[in-house]
Amino acid sequence: MRGDGGDFEHIDALRLISFNIQAGNATAKYRDYVTKGWQHVLPHESRIANLDAIARLLAEFDIAGLQELDDGSLRTGFLNQTQYLAERAGFPFWSHQPNRRVSKIARTCNGVLSRLRPTDVEDHKLPGRIPGRGALAVFYGSGPSALLVVVAHLALGRGSRTMQLDFLNELIESETHVVLMGDFNASAGADEMTAFLDRTGLHAASADLETFPSWRPQRGIDHIFVSPSLRVRSCEVLPVTLSDHRPVAVDLALPESCVPLNGDQR
Repeated sequence: MRGDGGDFEHIDALRLISFNIQAGNATAKYRDYVTKGWQHVLPHESRIANLDAIARLLAEFDIAGLQELDDGSLRTGFLNQTQYLAERAGFPFWSHQPNRRVSKIARTCNGVLSRLRPTDVEDHKLPGRIPGRGALAVFYGSGPSALLVVVAHLALGRGSRTMQLDFLNELIESETHVVLMGDFNASAGADEMTAFLDRTGLHAASADLETFPSWRPQRGIDHIFVSPSLRVRSCEVLPVTLSDHRPVAVDLALPESCVPLNGDQR
């Protein structure tokens, strides 16, 4: 995790956002996938303007979990989008996880932006029939009082997605205070998702909220899941078309038993 910022003695609430930003490409209709398809392989001026709009949105939050960023390839003019968004939105800490490379054309990654200093960041490659999916695990604090925030982007296929959920179950099973967010490519009510939630005890803060496609949401595939120890004050899908997904935002209350102290060692 890169950055330099002030310490926080204790916090009792957090605002989090999860957003698949589609490498900074705005999409307003299905036709854009065809007419603007070249924007996924070549740089263009409107991408920076769209990233700036995304940064303004993210600036209102404490932790942002992002999917489908590019960490520096031809299509972005070799710009690390995670770093760019962190700097534009004023986040002192950021980390990215490259997952899939297509020569020099595209370098897809997950990213985390944070106003709190993490104590540890883990990069996990997720299993699947096709490689290129990952999860970032960010720890705040130590021991049973730690808060674990995981950002993940799961596969399109149910078989691979089930394997990935099994992996995530093992990753979080020993932790008490957990936030798992990202693009799961499945509704919270899908069989594999229901089984995962039953095993982990997590619940969907964003249940029944539709996020895709952004211009006319019909599917809820972007989620924020939280452990029973964390109280959801509010959760909403933000009505923006800065990507082909809409972001999910949650306001969480942390119990006294969750103490994500900055600078602590896990």
